[in-house]
Order: sequence, then C-alpha cells, then structure tokens
Amino acid sequence: MEIRRLGPDDAPAYRALRMRALWEFPEAFTSSWQEDETQPMEVWELRLAGEHSLFWGAFDDGQLCGMVGLERERRAKNRHKATVVGMYVSQEYFGTGMGRALFDELLAGARAMGLQLLVLTVTEGNTVATNFYEAAGFRSFGIEPKAIRLEDRYYGKNHMYLDLTQEAP
Repeated sequence: MEIRRLGPDDAPAYRALRMRALWEFPEAFTSSWQEDETQPMEVWELRLAGEHSLFWGAFDDGQLCGMVGLERERRAKNRHKATVVGMYVSQEYFGTGMGRALFDELLAGARAMGLQLLVLTVTEGNTVATNFYEAAGFRSFGIEPKAIRLEDRYYGKNHMYLDLTQEAP
C-alpha cells in the first residue's frame, strides 16, 4: 500500500473512485452522483491542484483504493481550521487498516500545515464512520437535522471536531 498526496494527474482515478463512493453510499455524502457525474475533468484537476484543498490517496498495486481531503478555510479569522471531506475506502479494503493509514497521513499533513482544528460531518446513523472518527479523537458538537435529502428521505449530520493542539488519543 502506498499513500501519497494527489495532484492534477490523478484526476481520472480520483473522479472514478469518487463516483463509486457516491453511487455506493449516497447518504454518506452531501454531493450527489448525478451532479458530480456531469462535471468535466478540468473540475477534478483544479480540485486536486488547489492551494486550499489537499487530497491524499491510498494505492494498492498502482490502483487508487482510498481517498480523503482537507479544505482549508480562506479567511484570516478562521484559517486555523479545515474541513475533512470525501473520506472513502473501497469496500474490498474494509478492515485492512487502509482507512486509518490514510487518515493518519491527513492528520500529519494538517499538523504540518499548522492547522489547529479539523471539522467534519457524518451522516446520522453511520456508526462505523462515527466510531472511526471518535477513535481518531473527534468529538460531536451537535446534530444538524434534515441536513441532506435523498429522494424523499432526510438525514441528519453529526458535526464533529478535533482540536489538533491537544494530545492525540
């Protein structure tokens, strides 16, 4: 397994894995497969090249199998924090430690950037993801009711944070 930062050249593999994630777990992401599917490749290249958006990928035998990103705040008063986005590991790699290794790289990158706070959301009821983030030290600070709607069903989002200035769990 290789974990590294993704760049514009990784856009085709990133887009393919992202589309798979949105298709398999539509309730887990705020983005929708239908919207993202129409985006041209340039959108994905720009996302992976952004100075405020950083993404890491986990590769097995050259194949992108996992991904996670950070979107850093841009305004002076909140540049100390970033949002964790798009965490996904292919189902065939569940339980292999790939997700944790990928997330450890993100945390190291966040600390190297001087970030002090990370935030993220988890769809209410996704206990696997909630437990994963809690094990990494994240804590809930509230549930947003009806945060997303998928067809005629609403899902709440659990808002979580990690204070990077505190000791790691």
